[in-house]
Amino acid sequence: MSELIAPGEVWLVGAGPGDPDLLTRKAERLIRAASVIFHDALIGPGILDLVPRSARLVPVGKRAGRHSSTQDEINALLVEAALAGERVVRLKGGDPSVFGRSMEEIDALALAGVRAQICPGITAASAAAASAGISLTLRGSARELRFVTAQTRSGRTDDLDWAALSGARSTLAFYMGRTAASEIRRQLIAHGMAGDTPVLVASNVSLAGEKLVHTRLDLLPVAIDAAGSEAALILIGEAARPRTGREPSLSASAPGSVKIHCERTL
Repeated sequence: MSELIAPGEVWLVGAGPGDPDLLTRKAERLIRAASVIFHDALIGPGILDLVPRSARLVPVGKRAGRHSSTQDEINALLVEAALAGERVVRLKGGDPSVFGRSMEEIDALALAGVRAQICPGITAASAAAASAGISLTLRGSARELRFVTAQTRSGRTDDLDWAALSGARSTLAFYMGRTAASEIRRQLIAHGMAGDTPVLVASNVSLAGEKLVHTRLDLLPVAIDAAGSEAALILIGEAARPRTGREPSLSASAPGSVKIHCERTL
């Protein structure tokens, strides 16, 4: 199977949200063909179990508030392994091209004369919507889907076009939104979005500890605390409304996962 990756070649592989059953068939083949795998911190353990014993596993994940590899260090590791003739997989959570800094790594490899290719994966927003039984788009009320990162290079959120985000009939998918939840609520409401706009906060999507918290925009910080994960994904808009037709309540979904509804007490 090693012929899938040529010696000295790098594949950026999307690991999806964590459940190994949600890997693409090609991603699994690439993982099994690698001689070294540089992986993010949040790769599901079931996915790492697919790595052959002959391959080296190198954790390079970046975690908020913890010591982690810088992007320059990761780039250097990839170049070094490729130039040494390794069959390299860079395993990234979700899809490598959705806030995965894939082009920074591809550009660094290209400067070193190393060929790099991308294997896409299921991104967290799609997986969260599937787990919640909702659609990311709705005919007539959610005609756009906008992916937004809550972590910017400057560490600020005021450089986002909040007026555009608040005004369109869109579904907003905020990645890495935990620490920015209060600011997201403040900015969207300040720019005209209704406080009762439906919100879904998802953490550990597709894994045994998955939590799905249905709430509303003005209660977003409370829902973030209930979700209990630094890697929370936030879906905002009419598409995030629960489709049960019932009043919000605490309910269990599949074994090992939890669905919670947060509502204002009047």
